[in-house]
Amino acid sequence: MAHDISKMRNIGISAHIDSGKTTLSERILFYCNKIHAIHEVRGKDGVGAVMDNMELERERGITIASASTQVQWKDYTINVIDTPGHVDFTIEVERSLRVLDGAILVLCSVGGVQSQSITVDRQLKRYHVPRIAFVNKCDRTGANPLKVRMQLREKLGLNAYMMQLPIGLEDKLEGVVDLVTMKAIYFEGDSGTEMRVAEIPAHLVADAEKYREELLDAASIFSDELAEAFLEGTETEEMIHDAVRKGTLAEQFVPVFLGSAHKNKGIQTMLDGVTRYLPDPTEVKNIALDMDKNEEPVVLSCSDNVPTVALGFKLEDGKYGQLTYVRIYQGTLKKGDELYNTRARKKFKVGRLVRMNSATMEDINEGVPGDIVALFGVECASGDTFCGGGLNYTMSSMFVPNPVIDLTIKPKDKKSADQMAKALNRFTKEDPTFHTYVDAESNETIIQGMGELHLEVYIERMRREYNCEVETGRPQVAFRETITQHADFNYTHKKQSGGSGQYGRVAGFIEPIENDYEFVDAIKGGAIPNEYIPSCDKGFKQSLKKGALIGFPIVGVRATINDGQSHPVDSSDIAFQLAAIGGFREAYLKAKPVILEPIMKVSIEGPEEFQGNIFGLINQRRGIILSSTEDDNFTRVDAEVPLSEMFGFSTILRSSTQGKAEYSMEFAKYGKVPQGVTDELIKEYEARRKAEQK
Repeated sequence: MAHDISKMRNIGISAHIDSGKTTLSERILFYCNKIHAIHEVRGKDGVGAVMDNMELERERGITIASASTQVQWKDYTINVIDTPGHVDFTIEVERSLRVLDGAILVLCSVGGVQSQSITVDRQLKRYHVPRIAFVNKCDRTGANPLKVRMQLREKLGLNAYMMQLPIGLEDKLEGVVDLVTMKAIYFEGDSGTEMRVAEIPAHLVADAEKYREELLDAASIFSDELAEAFLEGTETEEMIHDAVRKGTLAEQFVPVFLGSAHKNKGIQTMLDGVTRYLPDPTEVKNIALDMDKNEEPVVLSCSDNVPTVALGFKLEDGKYGQLTYVRIYQGTLKKGDELYNTRARKKFKVGRLVRMNSATMEDINEGVPGDIVALFGVECASGDTFCGGGLNYTMSSMFVPNPVIDLTIKPKDKKSADQMAKALNRFTKEDPTFHTYVDAESNETIIQGMGELHLEVYIERMRREYNCEVETGRPQVAFRETITQHADFNYTHKKQSGGSGQYGRVAGFIEPIENDYEFVDAIKGGAIPNEYIPSCDKGFKQSLKKGALIGFPIVGVRATINDGQSHPVDSSDIAFQLAAIGGFREAYLKAKPVILEPIMKVSIEGPEEFQGNIFGLINQRRGIILSSTEDDNFTRVDAEVPLSEMFGFSTILRSSTQGKAEYSMEFAKYGKVPQGVTDELIKEYEARRKAEQK
């Protein structure tokens, strides 16, 4: 079978929480004949959405892990990835975007551009993913897709234009007006499967002409042919489609579609928009780095007769062993092929090759360029590149944010302890934002993640998937320490014990900087021999792991050495490491150290009547209000609040707003802890150390 790559689309669905992404992906599966019955997301019928295949996802009605499936729409093949909306699962969004060619940005027609929409948009821009917008929930009370279009422009700076207008809104939503064909489209039948094309209702003709003119005016920038035809009034549908496509691919135009996934309206026309305006794999420039040629960038070709290059972007540990989701960038991937993992520097054979449809899979014999498939039983990590034909390329890695919250966990019994180790091993492999380590002093197992919900989900998964009962400690914030001024050191490390001793002297200073750490070698005249300079750097790095105030890592330090002394016999690598550690300790307390804490950007949305309560909640938590906007009796407050004050916030917010407000938060920066809180933290740390020494 000849494979036409121009008829393939790799798209993701991204949006704010509860904008209806999973409902939309459910409808896409239905209209593409992938499923034959529609189930609701919050699983009241006991089935739940197909794309939410984890029991937890169905119960909570949220998406935790991105799911992928392949559908056929008309003569196009579409790989759809449904991504989570919660910021705690941001890595899922990141890794999905890394392998997508285009995206559908879903917005709620009532809520419009919400806090998470801004985050998602930022991620799309980071990876240069072209998108179309879909304004969902046009059947809800207060729906206003035209207002959402304005918000796309104002809040996200997108050049958004309506491709459609609604026929009726709220409970009167009947269909859409297509501004390209200037026809009305009604979605009828039991599940909106019958599309009826008719003339535009008389009361909408004037609006349709106005918005069509706007659309053509904006699209004609991307096509001289359309610009001329528009002036003469001879434009064709084909010309408009080409111009919109050109603008969308250049990320300078966003076509806006609308409908209601829940009420089965507008999905088919949006799928047409996906195939018309979003790129096929050949239209996206993918770059790999050639490791044999000093990381020289190479543009990958989407041809099937060149050596294979594929990226393993997601791991899952299922009942049949490890499943690796792979995007093929060039060449074909066949069963029995030998591939090379460039990070692990290992060759492996492709055993079983499958196509995933959310939780179900079908065996296939080969994958083609641009395809998303899954491999079984391959030992690898998330983000590894697989190459065939003797190539040694690596794809650029994705952006992985640092965890901001810690939690101690302890197994309840011996059996749970073994299971816990297995679970932690698997989760850290699957999720680069989930870390675990054993604290050397307290001997406790600590897990780290992106937020309370993130860790909560993993603890719950341990219980369900591994039968492992654990006790958890109080969540602990990932503090940092830093210095605020210049301080000198001049330290001599000497130890004499029979035979050769240890001797090293280092002198210099430490000072605050913006980055995490810098080392400057300002030694003149060989006061410290060259071979010991890296030892000093090692010593300083060692010192940064644990600060003297509350035992957290130190950031924002530049260590400069400008003098020192060595001994012809007693100097060694270890002597200079220890001298650097001693020098750093000497200077650290003189440099007026302070504690830093993660500050979160918090967005709270709720009815206007609760604005005073929301302000009060932020002020009680040492928060700083950045802005507040009001829109149709709805208020949105953006603030910066320390993470340590946000534990259990969701319960308090619910009770003080009658359950009507919701919030989202993401990491913003590290900020200085006030003196009163600093004293408290140091006191706690001292008490803990004393207790451990007893």
